[in-house]
Amino acid sequence: MAIAELQTAPARETRATRDTGIDLVRSFCVLGVVVLHSLMVGVTVTQAGPIFANASEGEAWIVPLSWIFQVMPLFFVIGGFAGYTSYQRSRQRGGTAASFAAARIHRLLLPAACTIGVVALALTALLVVGVPNELVGIAGYRFGQPLWFLGVFLLCQVLLPALVAAHERARWRTLTLLVAAAVAVDAARMLTGDALFGVLNLAFVWLALQQLGFFLADGYIPSMLRRTRGLIAVGATAALVISVVLGVYSPDLIENINPPTTALLLVGIAHTMVMSLLRDRLDLWSHSRVGSAMRRFVTPRAMTIYLWHMPVLLVMAGTSALFAMFTGIALPEPSSLAWWQTRPLWLIVVLTLTAAIALALARIEAVPAPVHTESPARLMSATVVGIGAIAGLLVIGTTPITGVGALALTLVALRLARARRR
Repeated sequence: MAIAELQTAPARETRATRDTGIDLVRSFCVLGVVVLHSLMVGVTVTQAGPIFANASEGEAWIVPLSWIFQVMPLFFVIGGFAGYTSYQRSRQRGGTAASFAAARIHRLLLPAACTIGVVALALTALLVVGVPNELVGIAGYRFGQPLWFLGVFLLCQVLLPALVAAHERARWRTLTLLVAAAVAVDAARMLTGDALFGVLNLAFVWLALQQLGFFLADGYIPSMLRRTRGLIAVGATAALVISVVLGVYSPDLIENINPPTTALLLVGIAHTMVMSLLRDRLDLWSHSRVGSAMRRFVTPRAMTIYLWHMPVLLVMAGTSALFAMFTGIALPEPSSLAWWQTRPLWLIVVLTLTAAIALALARIEAVPAPVHTESPARLMSATVVGIGAIAGLLVIGTTPITGVGALALTLVALRLARARRR
């Protein structure tokens, strides 16, 4: 998701270089996701065998941490910013909506296909060596959980050209309709008690946040008075706090992601306004030694890091259980004082191993997109097939069979996005 230039309205000033401050924020978002998921891994060993669970479930400590590490709304805002600027640059070079969509399909699904294939092979190997089906099933389930992001982000990015066109025609009407749809879905879910309504917000909430990124990219938000942006940030935060106090939304912001609620819109609005107020400082920090090193490492490897951090965590969890079983040394109870004392080392190992894999495999993410199809029908089919592959792993679970099936569907989606051979 390259950020090469920024068009600002009304002046329409163009930057020829990357917005390094935005790159830095996105890097922190990726790091935040890895850290949060790392803290949610709980491993204990009993006489019945190893138990893998969500260490944060039912624990009070996740609430304050969720207010710090719930960065997904901001990630989609930045995705909208980056997609908008990338698409505008492509249009200036004569690119089309089809070329943009095809490139996004390639960029997101190619590294995903590699990860899914390796995980399917690993799960098969575990069954062959005699690991119980239940444990393999848990590993497959945990691997698939974060993949919701891939499916939703793919949908948002493929629809981006159409939504940019709507933004250019009627920016406020488009955003208002998306937000209103998200609120209506929440209302229907709360009134009926049917959680299935919330599935619709996998589209409306994240599309609205992506649309908010357009306001940042076209210069509308930066052109607002600083005081106005500050008041909007405070207002969104206050509305979120009040809704939590009244019991409208869970105080655990991570729970508000499954299914996504309009609480995430308030989080995204507040974060966007604060980020816009700090743009100058972010640019300065992004050129510091640490900031520059971080953004240069993460930016070209963001999808690889996201896809592989969970397999790394699963391997570490399994290794910890084996260590305890063979040595007889008990693992600390999740959320205990001893457990927290081991978290710094745990995080260091997670980040180190994930970074090593990112260095080794990021070339896959950088493979140039092939000649794309200009057929809207083929591109939409590719999108549906790709999302279907991810949805299958989420709904059914990741097993050797479903993994191979998802890999096959992903490869089909990639093929559909290419031009037909003559």
